[in-house]
Amino acid sequence: MNNNKVLEVRDIWKSYDALEVLKGITFDVGENEVKVIFGPSGSGKSTLLRCINMLDPPQKGEVYLRGKNLMNPDEDLNHLRARIGFVFQHFNLFAHLKAIDNVTIGPKLVLGLSKEEAEERAYRALEHVKMESWAHQYPAQLSGGQQQRIGIARALAMEPDVILFDEPTSALDPELIGEVLQVMLDIAKEGTTMVVVTHEMGFARAVASEMIFIDEGVIVERGSPHHFFTKPESKRVQQFLHRLEVLYGQANDEEQ
Repeated sequence: MNNNKVLEVRDIWKSYDALEVLKGITFDVGENEVKVIFGPSGSGKSTLLRCINMLDPPQKGEVYLRGKNLMNPDEDLNHLRARIGFVFQHFNLFAHLKAIDNVTIGPKLVLGLSKEEAEERAYRALEHVKMESWAHQYPAQLSGGQQQRIGIARALAMEPDVILFDEPTSALDPELIGEVLQVMLDIAKEGTTMVVVTHEMGFARAVASEMIFIDEGVIVERGSPHHFFTKPESKRVQQFLHRLEVLYGQANDEEQ
């Protein structure tokens, strides 16, 4: 095992009954890397993230976190999963808990920190996402963008080895997307190791170490943002990026 690999995904296969969703996905994520996974709806991107953190274990293949195999029954899966942060599309905050308590609960219950230590960590995480002023609000009192920033703070407070983001802006109103992407850009630039499923190509262009295009459960093409925005090889990728451009405008508008 290569020690600077945080995550190694090896030949992951996943089916639901007769439907094959993932067909042999393999990639690595190194320290401080940001991998952006993109592709059409139904291509298996969210399923892949759920396989990586064993919310939905694959039928075949291996996932290694710093050399430890999450598929190995002898490993402490709960301990390994606590080191993989997850930011959900629909926030998944506890509605009956204030923002600070949503962020404190993991460090307390999972990591066994004292109330004081957990709260200190939670406040640091809230400051990180510029939400410390809303610490004592309930989710229902917050905008979608603010709720998602709490979701990111909750992942950060666990001080994980890697954070998985499952289309973190797709449930947001357009005017709230920017504040969440800004937080993600900030933590990426600080060196947070991330795997991000998204169609936000401006974000991908700014921070992706590598982009991976998935369609029908297989990796069709992979490369740097420069590769994808200047000379993608496959017809399928060209069509997909063109459609995104029509929908969202050029990914490189900010550079014109």
